[in-house]
Amino acid sequence: MRKISLFIAMSLDGYIADNMGSVDWLNGQGNDDKNIDTFSEFSKTIDTVLMGWNTYHQIVTELSPKEWVYNEFTTYVITHNEHTSSEKIRFVNVDPADLVKRLKEENGKDIWICGGANLVGQLVSEDLIDYYHITVIPTLLGSGIRLFENGRYEIKLKLLHTQSYNGMTELIYTRR
Repeated sequence: MRKISLFIAMSLDGYIADNMGSVDWLNGQGNDDKNIDTFSEFSKTIDTVLMGWNTYHQIVTELSPKEWVYNEFTTYVITHNEHTSSEKIRFVNVDPADLVKRLKEENGKDIWICGGANLVGQLVSEDLIDYYHITVIPTLLGSGIRLFENGRYEIKLKLLHTQSYNGMTELIYTRR
């Protein structure tokens, strides 16, 4: 069965975006020649991406407006808005938990939960995330969009791996 992985970065105080929804603070503490590309290794294990509308919109309007950066994957965008899907980007108005359960049963590599917080919260509430890849950025935002907000119940995790580079710390957990 396919595994579900959250791969995301957050501030030290638990935010994935500032009050304006910006992520321009997502970087290390300076010039570090040991800046490790953990995403390239992670991306070898997946073939499907799930994201909410706000994350999709930010990618195509701010972060990479000229090209879709996830062409090698099938992307599902959870949205209530009507949009025309393509072979690689599928706009769906479905319950995220139902979609994840269905995709887990299909053949393929693992599935990446890209963001945002609303989607993550729904999947955490249903205990559907198998792996938590969280990179902690050395920034205190004070407010913004929290990664984990008002969970339904406690989920115990087991630390599998940690590494630090450029002031950032990557943590990989699985459920206990």
